[in-house]
Amino acid sequence: MTALMSCQTQEKKEKINLDITVKTDHGIQLGSGSIQRIDSFPSKNIVPRTVDIWLPDGYSKDKKYAVLYMHDGQMLFDANTTWNKQEWKVDEFAGQLQKEGKTKDFIVVAPHNISRIRWNDYFPAKAFDYIPKVAKDSLQSMAKKNNFDTTMNADGYLKFLTKELKPYIDQNYSVHTDKANTVVSGSSMGGLISMYAISEYPDVFGAAACISTHWPGAGVYEGNPMPEAIFAYMKEHTPPSKDHRLYFDYGTKTLDQFYPQYAETVNKIYTDNGYDSTNFVNRLFEGADHSENSWNQRLDISFIFLLGK
Repeated sequence: MTALMSCQTQEKKEKINLDITVKTDHGIQLGSGSIQRIDSFPSKNIVPRTVDIWLPDGYSKDKKYAVLYMHDGQMLFDANTTWNKQEWKVDEFAGQLQKEGKTKDFIVVAPHNISRIRWNDYFPAKAFDYIPKVAKDSLQSMAKKNNFDTTMNADGYLKFLTKELKPYIDQNYSVHTDKANTVVSGSSMGGLISMYAISEYPDVFGAAACISTHWPGAGVYEGNPMPEAIFAYMKEHTPPSKDHRLYFDYGTKTLDQFYPQYAETVNKIYTDNGYDSTNFVNRLFEGADHSENSWNQRLDISFIFLLGK
């Protein structure tokens, strides 16, 4: 029996590593640490995409690291490679906070988005079930008129994270695998999918940071049924407060100007479900807009919330 189990484990390892090539020559300029890149991570659940794995300076297999899964990976590290010439500065902040001992030692696993299907991958699919049929039909009609594909694959994206990517990371890097050391973060639609990740997989993720969360769900217009549907989903799928932590924030300029109206609702959902100031934050940043240059000015706050000692 033991030999059979060992054989099965070996076969599983080989399947996880099948057709995966890790590159270190990728042209990304970093302020600290190093990046290992997988150009096309194979998946049965989503369109294969690039995944970057950031390792801090001094990364060693002699100790274990927590893992931050962070969406929109191509926007995180180097403004020279991003579409808008802005970046999160994840390597700078993650490296500095670890050197200062303000956070646990951690690595960052950063799947890239595919722009044409980013909404499809990130919109919380089960929230759509809470939209009344008449409103749902209207949304589908509007989308069809605008040639917008409403196929929802957030459940597939989360299967990719939890069933394909995480097992690979757990097997190939020196990391803690428990939920207390597995956290997730993103902004805008990436904030929505981070909320969805911890709600759907509370046994995998122990904390989530949802930055400038795009509560409208899609376009901003009067009568939009999506925010109410998202909140209805959240009320029924709140992860247990005893062993989970959630960080939300929002600004007041550009697209963020539409988010403050939802703050009280978000607060009530979580406080009604046992959260308090020790494990829940929903913070206003006056004057902040919807951009990487705003998000990187407060990135240390969310990192400390997620991974602080």
